[in-house]
Amino acid sequence: MTSHNYNVIQDQGSVPIKLWTRGVPLEDEARDQLRNIAKLPFIHRWIAVMPDVHLGKGATVGSVVPTIGAIIPAAVGVDIGCGMIAARTSLMASDLPDNLAAVRSAIESAVPHGRSPPRGGRDKGAWENAPPLSVEGWSQLVSDFEKICERHPRLKKTNNLKHLGTLGTGNHFIEICLDEEQRVWFMLHSGSRGVGNAIGTYFIELAKQEMRRWMINLPDQDLAYLPEGSQHYADYVFAVDWAQRYARMNREIMMRHVVEAMRKVIPKPFEAQAEAVNCHHNYVQMEHHFGKNVHVTRKGAVSARKGELGIIPGSMGAKSFIVRGLGNEDSFCSCSHGAGRVMSRTAAKKLISLDDHIKATAHVECRKDADVVDESPAAYKPIDAVMAAQEDLVEIVHTLRQVVCVKG
Repeated sequence: MTSHNYNVIQDQGSVPIKLWTRGVPLEDEARDQLRNIAKLPFIHRWIAVMPDVHLGKGATVGSVVPTIGAIIPAAVGVDIGCGMIAARTSLMASDLPDNLAAVRSAIESAVPHGRSPPRGGRDKGAWENAPPLSVEGWSQLVSDFEKICERHPRLKKTNNLKHLGTLGTGNHFIEICLDEEQRVWFMLHSGSRGVGNAIGTYFIELAKQEMRRWMINLPDQDLAYLPEGSQHYADYVFAVDWAQRYARMNREIMMRHVVEAMRKVIPKPFEAQAEAVNCHHNYVQMEHHFGKNVHVTRKGAVSARKGELGIIPGSMGAKSFIVRGLGNEDSFCSCSHGAGRVMSRTAAKKLISLDDHIKATAHVECRKDADVVDESPAAYKPIDAVMAAQEDLVEIVHTLRQVVCVKG
């Protein structure tokens, strides 16, 4: 297999698994999880595995799963449409203020982030009164949302408008970065927030109920699927597409608010190409591969068709990349969505000290408290090794380094 940049796992009675993991760690649990997916009868050709692969809930993060005649809701996951947006500005590093703390707090004031425990009162990660951009965005989404709720009323009572234009928690972030020519970029990472989570969780449960009803035994119950033509399949396809549109709009609104906030703290007038790149990395869509129309589920993977731009972020304090796809059909035209975790959040909180985190992020204006050590660079694979493992999938257009990072 030396002519290829991938390794292959081929078990009897399963489709092949092609892994772009040379030079990067792959946990045994993730390998086992991939083998379970490869046993399913409706996988088209093979599964492609990206170098940021790690164990996920249901399906492995960093996997590309093409299916015919069925969709696995847990392979899409609950952060439907999660992804990235980046905007290149006309600013240079020298235009930024010397003290970046004011820049960070301007972003934190402009975009709700994080989450307050639900003990009455407003969640700090949601809008109290949605601003005009969110109201306008919601007006384009609301009629299809009502159609979903007519069939599935439980989804009505979700954080929908109140979350449109908000960041969330965990690995979601807003950053100011500099490229190799010292130009300033704004970049952020988020998805479909509370409403997407509710849609994902709800349909994963419906798929599990269907498996029980048809007495289908699976290697892992999280691989429960909805067959084409079944009662919930069309509803899921409609709902997941809606959540992906919500996620894309969520990122666009946040980016516009970040640009507005920056105009208040940076005296020099500037332009921002807010649509530089806006790509999902947890989603499903219909694509044509090897002569068939197939549902391609990318869980922690980005579309990398020939010439298509994408974003591969590193961890807090590591580099990120704007990339151009090479259209490699072996990977179903995909690439990694980031560096990929090497330790769970729980393990990271035990193994990474606050001092380690402060040292690793010394060059970045960001949170330096114990609640974010699970996002510290040491919790992730080295991004350079991840990029080297996929040099036949993408080419690097820009290398970015963070100078400001806002975490939920």
